[in-house]
Amino acid sequence: MGRYLMTHSLLASWLYTMKENPYEDMTTERDPMGEFMQTLRREPTPTTEAEEMRMKGYTYQQETARKVGLEAMQNGIKFEDMVTDIINGRADPNDPWYAAAEKVARRCAGGVLQYKAKKIVEVGGMSLLLYGRLDCLKAGEIIDVKFTKSYDTGKFFSSTQHPTYFELIPEARQFTYIASNGRDVWPETYFREDAPSIFPVISDFFDWLRAVDLMQVYQEKWATL
Repeated sequence: MGRYLMTHSLLASWLYTMKENPYEDMTTERDPMGEFMQTLRREPTPTTEAEEMRMKGYTYQQETARKVGLEAMQNGIKFEDMVTDIINGRADPNDPWYAAAEKVARRCAGGVLQYKAKKIVEVGGMSLLLYGRLDCLKAGEIIDVKFTKSYDTGKFFSSTQHPTYFELIPEARQFTYIASNGRDVWPETYFREDAPSIFPVISDFFDWLRAVDLMQVYQEKWATL
């Protein structure tokens, strides 16, 4: 029996599609379902910027938003890079985002940056390699940096990211999203005991793939060596 890769980004891409456009024809160009299909097929995107965004952990839907919001995407990359540069002593203190990035950097300082985690799990009789790359792992806390124009309390409540990463890092006690617009900083923390399991989401994803006859595509494109 084979083993297949599973990531938060893939699940988020699917859930975005279901939320935004559940009944759209899967062959329609530039619609959420079409974009999800490109993610499912692991098709390359045409630009260097897109590749960098994927490496940063953005979903394909977020990358596709480059067409209408490239500046916002670049801002997110710039802000995350600035946090890392501050930790490494290389940032420009005159940058208008420096004060906000420094607050985030203080939370991340002393942690392991861009930590890659993987774990073999079984869901619905399928062997999976659960994988994620953490912005920061520090003393039992997972930290993820988000750049956003606006923030409302509970913005990331429904995200698949913290349930996935709690499964990946059994010693982690809490997960904190640190959101910023380059001026303000908003931490949003979830604790392990309050987070739902990611397994039911994966199970629902597999049920949907089977229902729309896409399980074979997933198995072909996401098989691990």
